[in-house]
Amino acid sequence: MFSAIYYEQEVRDIPLVQKTLQRFTQIVQVPIERYGEVFNRKSQNFRLQKRKPALILARKHDHRVLPAPPGYGFGEGESYYFSHMLNCVYDCRYCFLQGMYRSANYVLFVNFEDFAEDISMKIQHKKTENIYFYSGYDCDSLALEPFSRFTKYFVPLFKRHENAWLELRTKSTQIRHLLEMDTVANCVIAYSFSPEAVSEALEYKVPALQKRIDAIKKLQNQGWPVALRFEPLIYHQDYKQNYLQLFNRLFSQLDVNKLHSVSMGLFRMPNDYFANIVKLYPDEKLFASGFKKGQRLTGYESDIEAEMVNYCQQQLLQRIPDHIYYRCVES
Repeated sequence: MFSAIYYEQEVRDIPLVQKTLQRFTQIVQVPIERYGEVFNRKSQNFRLQKRKPALILARKHDHRVLPAPPGYGFGEGESYYFSHMLNCVYDCRYCFLQGMYRSANYVLFVNFEDFAEDISMKIQHKKTENIYFYSGYDCDSLALEPFSRFTKYFVPLFKRHENAWLELRTKSTQIRHLLEMDTVANCVIAYSFSPEAVSEALEYKVPALQKRIDAIKKLQNQGWPVALRFEPLIYHQDYKQNYLQLFNRLFSQLDVNKLHSVSMGLFRMPNDYFANIVKLYPDEKLFASGFKKGQRLTGYESDIEAEMVNYCQQQLLQRIPDHIYYRCVES
């Protein structure tokens, strides 16, 4: 599963670290002082490292809960994001993380109690009626759940604060811990989807479409709020047919009346991240044409964007009520 496990010596005695080290005794385990020694090393190749990354267990000392980017998420109040992990176990070719980080190794921050304290302070001093927290910006919220037990720690925190909302963004089917809990009305499990043809070509290691649909059905049956995220829209030759097939498949199997929200967003990536990814994958057809470089961000040409948005939005609104739909605003 991992090429090695590195752990900061100061977190060695944290129960999560102890359990992880005991679980993976067959993997080389290396003590370190700070995770940056491994994660921020120069001359790393993200593409090669992604084949079998290492796991790094570390403490997040500061900047644990940060303001969410403008237009991100469904809430109309104070919004924040937090990342208990850096990098994703999946390998989506369009993901900005591979352009942002030198390393493909996973960093799991194990000082959950410090994150929880920061979140609680934000809730205590909130300036709006509702406050929103998003997990899954720098990682997949559920992918390492079997041993991180991230949801088992954080979901109960939000159960105690009805006006504080938690979104768990994911492509994972690791939902056992959620199914073992009482449902929490202000905890939204937000699943990201692309058409099956796109997923098979560009979303490596991601669970099959039907397995994710089956996971959502189990969550809906138990009463969990579930959201659908079509972010980013990926342009390709047969995008109309493929998105139509995706929408038909999803909305024929899921209970639309139990959906919390549905959103759609365009491809946007900082210019330097995009350039880094193109260097990593120079033969990737996804990056061959149709993109324009703006002052800060790279995206599709405006005519392509307008065409995709108009078509996909029209198809979505034929299947869902208007009030649960929103556009993710691209800054």
